[in-house]
Amino acid sequence: MDLTAKRTHTNLKRTLPAVKILAVDDREDNLLSIETILEKEGYEIVKADSGRAALKLLLKVHDFSLILMDVQMPLMDGLETATLIYERDKLKHIPIIFITAHGYGHDLMFKGFKMGAVDYIHKPIDPALLRFKVGVFIELFHKTNELILQEEKLKAINQSLQSEIEERRNSERRVTTLNQQLIESNSELKEINEELDRFAFVASHDLQEPLRKILLFNDMISQRLGDSLDKATADYIRKVNNATGHMKLLVNDLLKYSRKTQTPEDFKTTNLNDLLTEVISDLEMDIKKTKASILISPLPDLVVLPTQMKQLFQNLFSNSLKFSKPGGIPEIEISSELATIENEAENNGKQIRFHKISFKDHGIGFDTKYADDIFTVFKRLHSYHEIEGSGIGLSICKKIVERHRGTIAVQSEPGIGSTFIVTLPETQ
Repeated sequence: MDLTAKRTHTNLKRTLPAVKILAVDDREDNLLSIETILEKEGYEIVKADSGRAALKLLLKVHDFSLILMDVQMPLMDGLETATLIYERDKLKHIPIIFITAHGYGHDLMFKGFKMGAVDYIHKPIDPALLRFKVGVFIELFHKTNELILQEEKLKAINQSLQSEIEERRNSERRVTTLNQQLIESNSELKEINEELDRFAFVASHDLQEPLRKILLFNDMISQRLGDSLDKATADYIRKVNNATGHMKLLVNDLLKYSRKTQTPEDFKTTNLNDLLTEVISDLEMDIKKTKASILISPLPDLVVLPTQMKQLFQNLFSNSLKFSKPGGIPEIEISSELATIENEAENNGKQIRFHKISFKDHGIGFDTKYADDIFTVFKRLHSYHEIEGSGIGLSICKKIVERHRGTIAVQSEPGIGSTFIVTLPETQ
């Protein structure tokens, strides 16, 4: 063996893992010789003394990396044994090297190769040649198995890709269907919005008539009583006029509120203290009835939709009165603080001034896990029989705040009270 062959054999020996080899020969001394030559390579040698013994063994064990088979054996020679071995699908992958003491002609050797043999080794066996050929064919065997595994992986990957492609096609079909449904839904929604706009206009128009009659009859009562009108009655008439005027303003704003957007002209610089004073005046009867204690800190002037901001304040104030502790006196604190944030996307990195307006009460409170739910339309934490209400007040507050590009949040604790925090930009 030349130096190159020795180096190749050494590399194979070093890199190959321990493998199992089946040696088939009718002579014990030949089997012992093969075992002695290959034992230094770390191979596991399994011996069979006949073709039948080899077949019987192969029925149970399939993980052989190589078969070394003597050609000349009694009863069943190596060629017959190889033929029977390769009839089984589980054994077709195992290479066979024939070992023979005779020099066969090309026809017989071709027959052996045709049935699946990979090589011949002639007796007497050259130990170095045997070790080298065994190393080469075991390496080839492992490479072949690796290729088979890679092929199986590629088939699995290809199947997965096919499934993924099909799923993507199905998804695209579903998206196309959903898009079509969305187009149809948008068309329906547009019709519904237009119908709602018409309804809001008609409703606001029809509500104006009874309000005009209330104002008219109120004036008639004042004129009829004339100088005999006592101070208390005059005060009641004035409050009816104020309430009617407020109702008329709300009806007018109903039409504006039903619009999908507001125009810049609708926003006005407004003194929030004046709005809060109007709210307290409107809720005067409820405040006196509950003997509520009110502490108000000065509020800023902001650019807002006045009527909607008043509605926001009224809902939050009413909420504080409504959820006071049973038998207790409501305590309401209203305050404001200035805050600034960076907003590069909307304001070129400049600071935007915000005002945080807080409505704090010391009422029954609630679990903070419901903090998001209470701003949902018709979501109630208490039954109507416990506390009156429609379940839409806070959802309207959220909508008003969002129209002002602000936020609303709540902090609460059962038995301690709640604080609603409205954050509004100083300008729109």
